[in-house]
Amino acid sequence: MKVAVLQFPGSNCDQDALKSLREDVGVQAEYVWHDEHSLAGFDAVFVPGGFTYGDYLRCGAIASRSAILQETKRFAAEGRPVIGVCNGFQILAESDLLPGALLRNEQQKFICEDVYLRAETKRSIWTSEVDKVLRIPIAHGEGRYIIDADGLKALEDNEQIAFRYVSPQGETTDSANVNGSFSNIAGVLNKQGNVLGMMPHPERATKELLGGTDGLSILRAFSLVKA
Repeated sequence: MKVAVLQFPGSNCDQDALKSLREDVGVQAEYVWHDEHSLAGFDAVFVPGGFTYGDYLRCGAIASRSAILQETKRFAAEGRPVIGVCNGFQILAESDLLPGALLRNEQQKFICEDVYLRAETKRSIWTSEVDKVLRIPIAHGEGRYIIDADGLKALEDNEQIAFRYVSPQGETTDSANVNGSFSNIAGVLNKQGNVLGMMPHPERATKELLGGTDGLSILRAFSLVKA
């Protein structure tokens, strides 16, 4: 198993991703620069967080048009695993790899705190190992997930909602919905279930020293992939 950790000008969570994958998940991981055209030799892709291209235009808009994202779209179409976290989620949404969009938080403020997540489906490798409420950190200013009514119904019908913001007890309350996302949505899947986008950072929750290991429940999906 070898994971490509994509790098763009402005990425700042790429090192977190690389270290957590190598040290805590136990898989091979290497950086791939944004102007590369090939993912040959890789079995999965991690699109990390940060402020790609300074978040000009819209968050993720410029990165979504990079050479490596065109290759990532082809890679995903083959059914291979792709995860985008925070700005990575924004990039995947801008690339039309995932439905919906990410807007400014409802409070119009940057939020940096731990949140609680509940997996809403077991049909994806990203959620198949999640059997409890997870505590995962967030750090974003534009993480409010939106989608139209028809799109939301499609997400529900196809089991594409991966995670919702919940209380520590697992309840979908208004107070748990930290950024005002539609239907408390914290992460979504593509129809095939191989592409996941989420605002919380599982790669920052893989060591007890850093506050907990709940992120491993998600990232261990990489070890389920057949190379």
